[in-house]
Amino acid sequence: MDKDRIAGTAKDFAGKAEGVVGNMTGDARTQAEGRAREAAGAVQNLYGQAKDAVSDATDAAVNYAKDAYDNRGDTIRGGQKAVAQTVQDNPLGALLIAGGIGFALALMMTRPPRRPPPRWRYYG
Repeated sequence: MDKDRIAGTAKDFAGKAEGVVGNMTGDARTQAEGRAREAAGAVQNLYGQAKDAVSDATDAAVNYAKDAYDNRGDTIRGGQKAVAQTVQDNPLGALLIAGGIGFALALMMTRPPRRPPPRWRYYG
C-alpha cells in the first residue's frame, strides 16, 4: 500500500470528523475546513491508488518480459523442429515453396526502377 493512500485516508477521516464537529457546534468555517480536508484526503487516496495500479502493471510487464526472455530458446527450438518435421513429411511441397520464394525475390531484385512520369510543358 502506498503512503499516499494511507495519508489520504487519514486526511479524509480527519476531514469528516472536523465536519461533524462543525455541524455539532454550528461553526460554518469548521464545516468548510472539514469538507476541504476531506476532499484533499480523497484526492490523495485516489493518487495513491493510481500509483499502486501503475506499479502493479509495471511489475506484471516486467515479469512477462523476463518469462519471454527466459523461454526464448525453447520457442526457437520448437519452431525449428516444427519446420524440420514439415520438410521431412512433405519434401516436394517444401521444395516448391522454397522455389516460389526464390523466384519472387529474384523478380523483386531485378525489376527496373520506376521512372517519374514525363512533364508536359505548354508554351503558349
